[in-house]
Amino acid sequence: MKRIIVNGTVIDGTGSPGRLEAVAMEGDKLAGTGNITPAGFDEVIDASGCVVCPGFIDTHSHSDVQVFKTPQLDPKLMQGITTEFIGQDGIAMAPLPEEHIGPWRKNLAGLDGDIGNLDWHFRTTDNYLRMIERNGSGTNLCCLIPHGNVRMEGRGLGSGHADDAELASMRDVLARELAMGGFGFSTGLIYMPCAYADTREVTELCRVAAAKGVPFVVHQRSEADDMLSSMEEVLTVGRDSGVAVHFSHFKICGRNNAHLLEPVLQKLDNAERDGVCVSFDQYPYVAGSTMLGVLLPPWMHDGGTDRLLGRLANPDDRRRATRDIRNGIKGWDNFVAFAGLEGIFVTDVKTGANRDAIGKNLVQLGEMRGKEPLEAMCDLLLQEENAVGMVDFYGLEEHVKAFMNRPEMNVCTDGLLGGKPHPRVYGAFPRILGKYVREEKAMSLEAAVFKMAGRPAGVFGLKDRGILRSGLAADVVVFDPAVILDQGTFTEPRQYPLGIRHVFVNGQAAVRDGELQKGVLAGRVLRK
Repeated sequence: MKRIIVNGTVIDGTGSPGRLEAVAMEGDKLAGTGNITPAGFDEVIDASGCVVCPGFIDTHSHSDVQVFKTPQLDPKLMQGITTEFIGQDGIAMAPLPEEHIGPWRKNLAGLDGDIGNLDWHFRTTDNYLRMIERNGSGTNLCCLIPHGNVRMEGRGLGSGHADDAELASMRDVLARELAMGGFGFSTGLIYMPCAYADTREVTELCRVAAAKGVPFVVHQRSEADDMLSSMEEVLTVGRDSGVAVHFSHFKICGRNNAHLLEPVLQKLDNAERDGVCVSFDQYPYVAGSTMLGVLLPPWMHDGGTDRLLGRLANPDDRRRATRDIRNGIKGWDNFVAFAGLEGIFVTDVKTGANRDAIGKNLVQLGEMRGKEPLEAMCDLLLQEENAVGMVDFYGLEEHVKAFMNRPEMNVCTDGLLGGKPHPRVYGAFPRILGKYVREEKAMSLEAAVFKMAGRPAGVFGLKDRGILRSGLAADVVVFDPAVILDQGTFTEPRQYPLGIRHVFVNGQAAVRDGELQKGVLAGRVLRK
């Protein structure tokens, strides 16, 4: 199939100025851009008044489980995303030792969801990716190798630091899994068991990633009170291991931490001077989303989710946990402290018994249950076996804009797809183009497209995506710059954005005239 898109302004993903020219596709490849006559093409698409650009790349995605439930991944396609990076935050699907399947499913459920009829006996990244290939996907999927899974295989789910033998085993596991096509090494240093690792462990594993030429993708230990020391740890890991550092969903949490903006920016400025290659991704909102279980202190998670549930059922452990939440623990990011009980909302649960909790904040949850809010939260986590999602309001708009304009930044969704999700699942990329480019003029259209396509492709070494150039993959988006805007809200998030006209994935039309093309699974599993 030979297609040509004519009369559009081509923004090619490099940051170069837009040009009025044509874009040609033949099969799954781009056949050229420029002054191309439409004669001889099977289809001519008129893009008058629109921008034609590379497919957007979501560098922080949580489609790991959802791809088996709704393989088309329509919230991503409908905002122009053609490639996603899964395996985030150090806790993901693979590798997965047989003996840990039960507790690991429960650990993942609050973040990535669960699916009952999935065969969880895949063990390795290669087998997991082959399952996706058999299943099909609407977007291209790239996988990171998660620290927690590597640690689980090398040491188990317990707390404490790895000894030399365990660390050698982890290094071998990481090297093995990266060789199966991993695009990077991820960790989430607030999530168990990653949070139990010391800097030495992280550094030694990053030496493996550096040797493979892939980045270290890190949800750092603190995005709040201890952010400066947290950043210093990550940058030290980068300097000592030689790995390129990519901070996940970069932000400052807590209005009480607004004063950290300038020192944080200074650390970014100093990183290059110190020989550390740094990048980060960002979603353009002042609220985040993750699993509700992160509200509990780290010791509650020691040994895995089954141990966590036992502690939630124990009155003494519960009293200690709620006391720690109220008083804080040095070095622990306390979400209740920086977002407040009224700023944390339940977004998803596993069973029908607690559906009424969805959309309620913790104060409202307590009122509904006739209990103190933290007690009601503990009840909910116990009843739902930790499979509870949340949204937390933490940030300042001025910070969003400051980070957005940094040269290290690219766009992401960090989209958790279950229940009543964060609106970023449906609108992060159009929100940049509508709110921040067109309405607020916070950056140019060319700069925004670069941060959505060319820059993330460069950070992760995607050599055939992110730019409109002959011979590269035919991932293409056509959007109306005068109309494009996110529509989802925190109360009604499941709304497609305005202004996305066409989306092509590997040369196949996934979105036509603003309408999802049902059943089109043109995405591919990409391997490094």
